[in-house]
Amino acid sequence: MQRCAWVDNYPPNEAMRVYHDTEWGKPEYDDDKLFELLSLETYQTGLSWQTVIDKRERFNERFEGYVIANVAQYDESYVENLLQDAGIIRNRAKLLATINNAKAMQRVQQEFGSFAKWLWEFVDNTPIDHQIVHSGDVPAQDALSQQVSKAMKKLGFKFVGPVTVYSFLQGAGLINDHEVTCAFHDVY
Repeated sequence: MQRCAWVDNYPPNEAMRVYHDTEWGKPEYDDDKLFELLSLETYQTGLSWQTVIDKRERFNERFEGYVIANVAQYDESYVENLLQDAGIIRNRAKLLATINNAKAMQRVQQEFGSFAKWLWEFVDNTPIDHQIVHSGDVPAQDALSQQVSKAMKKLGFKFVGPVTVYSFLQGAGLINDHEVTCAFHDVY
């Protein structure tokens, strides 16, 4: 089965293949799931995606499945506890950003009904297909990720620069960057 070339850039890893085959680029509309994807992308800043995928299960345990209402209640003492857990990425700023972003998600939900509704309006509720031929054709950011990043920062989100947001938009399916030869390009 042919997959996007980036999957082969990592050592053989079932979790990476499963992520690519079942999640990456699949349109997501569940706010808690979008929150998880955003959080994972913020953890990746300065690290490899492999590191994040390897620690994903433990992150899900520690953040209670990324239920926004739960994470928004965490405080500094919980962050101190998290910093002792070698099973996650122990970066105080990123952990605090996760809690902050849960609170920002709640504000968006209150104002717009859901984070998904707010987010998908940036693409008129239709994924953008970049028709990627070669993995090297994928940009690190684009005008859309810059626009969404700016809007998220204005709403109080942290660790949401345009590169992080671009990766988030790919993961959440707003941008389809599966290579045209990938078996999953037209699946979603």
